[in-house]
Amino acid sequence: MPSPPPVRFRLNGQPTEVAVEPARVLLDLLRDDLRLTGTKRGCDLGTCGCCTVLVDGRPSLSCLTLARLVDGREVTTIEGVSPPQGLSPLQRAFVEVGATQCGFCTPGFVVTATAFLRDHPHPSREEIVRAISGNLCRCTGYLKIIEAIERAAAGGA
Repeated sequence: MPSPPPVRFRLNGQPTEVAVEPARVLLDLLRDDLRLTGTKRGCDLGTCGCCTVLVDGRPSLSCLTLARLVDGREVTTIEGVSPPQGLSPLQRAFVEVGATQCGFCTPGFVVTATAFLRDHPHPSREEIVRAISGNLCRCTGYLKIIEAIERAAAGGA
């Protein structure tokens, strides 16, 4: 049986080519085939946001995205959000205010908030709450997450 056709895309800034079965979702391609395990598997239903990545700069649920659909596109995972010299200001703010909590949902929140702050550099608290409404935290709640995003927006990270 012939191997499936390749998908060619940019992954965290690097050209990537991978043979992908037609029904394979992006989450499985990232975690299992490419060993980028920062993107988390949560619900597999698109309701928790743990698997959020950026596709062409927009937050996308990788558990619901067929891998073939990223052909020719740019995909950024949590691993690609960090600059080479360390943490981004947003990631630093998450650490400094204790927003990482158990850490499972953190990659999805950071990826979502990265895109949000790029497009809304001076958001209100209400705008932040709306922006992260597709991401669920099962620990202590959202206050520290919101504070970290506010801190990063204010340049305090």
